[in-house]
Amino acid sequence: MRDQVLWRKLGRIAAMLADRLNISSERALDIMYNSHTYTLIANENSGLRLMSDEYILNDILRELEN
Repeated sequence: MRDQVLWRKLGRIAAMLADRLNISSERALDIMYNSHTYTLIANENSGLRLMSDEYILNDILRELEN
């Protein structure tokens, strides 16, 4: 996936996370970048990049619950 497309995807996910948790965009980015889910997104071979934004958001939210 091209970097620009991935950056936009990550931006959308962070914005959704901020809305869902009622937190700042900066805090949402911090949570996302420090999650195990982001580690999988960063790995081109994981296939997670191909999943929907909502699917990835739910993975991050599940990770926060645990």
